[in-house]
Amino acid sequence: MTQKALFIPLCAEPYEGFAAGTKVHELREYGPRWTAEVCAIGRAVTLSKGYGKQNRLSGVIVSYSRTPARFLSKGYQEAVKRHYGTLDIDVAVIGINVKENEK
Repeated sequence: MTQKALFIPLCAEPYEGFAAGTKVHELREYGPRWTAEVCAIGRAVTLSKGYGKQNRLSGVIVSYSRTPARFLSKGYQEAVKRHYGTLDIDVAVIGINVKENEK
């Protein structure tokens, strides 16, 4: 049985980065929704600008790692700190390849 596509809502800036091909990783706080099992390599994803039906991209998960935020690159650390307020968390780093015809 095939899993349905993992739905990942995004703010405008990260969505536009995926659409332009300049963003390849999505960072989420590790937890039940963002585990290696949920984010299995090869699973289809739907990236959405917000929760509306417009502005959707299709892709596939190409990599996954659970990483303590303090071990991420400086730029990723800044993003995690800005969004979650701390570096004392584990982060799911989800590599996503957006389908070429949607970029």
